[in-house]
Amino acid sequence: MPLKQLAPGEMTADDLRDWCSVLNDMTAADMPGEPRWRTDRLSDYLTGSLPDDRRFLFMDRDADGDLVGHASLILFGSGGGEQGGTGVVEMSTRPSARGKGVGSRLLRAVAECAKANGCRTLAVEVIATTPAVGFYDRHGFSRNVVEQRHLLRWADIDWEKIEHAAGRLAAGYRLEYHAGGVPDRLMDSYADVKANLRSSPGNVAFVPEWRGSAYAPALRDSFQTLARRGMRSHIAVALAEPFGHVVGLTELVVSAQRPTRADQYDTVVAPQHRSYGLAMTMKARLLTELRRAEPQLVDVQTWTLETADDVRWINAELGFVHDVDWYDYVADVDKLLARLSRKA
Repeated sequence: MPLKQLAPGEMTADDLRDWCSVLNDMTAADMPGEPRWRTDRLSDYLTGSLPDDRRFLFMDRDADGDLVGHASLILFGSGGGEQGGTGVVEMSTRPSARGKGVGSRLLRAVAECAKANGCRTLAVEVIATTPAVGFYDRHGFSRNVVEQRHLLRWADIDWEKIEHAAGRLAAGYRLEYHAGGVPDRLMDSYADVKANLRSSPGNVAFVPEWRGSAYAPALRDSFQTLARRGMRSHIAVALAEPFGHVVGLTELVVSAQRPTRADQYDTVVAPQHRSYGLAMTMKARLLTELRRAEPQLVDVQTWTLETADDVRWINAELGFVHDVDWYDYVADVDKLLARLSRKA
């Protein structure tokens, strides 16, 4: 049965069930401690995207019609811009089908689709302890960034220490917690603080050039997209008195597809408000809110760059423990296609 490309909205219930089955088989083999994916709301996860983003799906079935691997390609924006030429790849192969060319077939289909849509570079995240490292190395991907994943096990949290840290707030500031997004009254100053990510050394997140009211619509879209994908946002902000402007923020997301794990997103403090302990206080406050809002949680995961000593210290104080490294790989699309052609 030939490899099939389809749009997210074209997936049938059987497709979704099989997609989830491959994900969970691969997870069980490579990272047995990871939470399993749930089929319900998987369609939301695959179809939800920002207005200008595009997602392409690829499914490879064997002669019996069994799904042996799948891939996803996300192209950000309508083209052009800083990240317009980069596509993000997610790819999974059923362990029993490894060594049979499934991954290479999927990668070729992804690269051909990327080239046809003007994408010049592919990026993929790889867990350092899995066979995916050797696969992408063999196909000429270059390791661009190494991130350390840290896990906070819910059962091991010292809640007395967390509550104390959450209440230790410097004079002239106050904290607010918001679920699902931030209110309009805070959006412009929230956007200003978020834009500081661009100037952070080693930061790889995409942050537009604009600030404040010009950036706010993109942030609203991102919160709405997360909700459509079944991902619940939890946010703590630090406000400077007397005007109540956002000067710091931290974000966590819990997905309906893997509800026992929370993902740490951005934590940012405006430069002139650093050295007051705001990052620690915000993150601790957010954990106390999660304890009430998401009682099913088993753990929280976060990623830091190897050079981010200050962030690692904060995470360690909260109870996060280094778990495994993740590699960010990149490849030039034209060179990748040439390499795949030589291997064919």
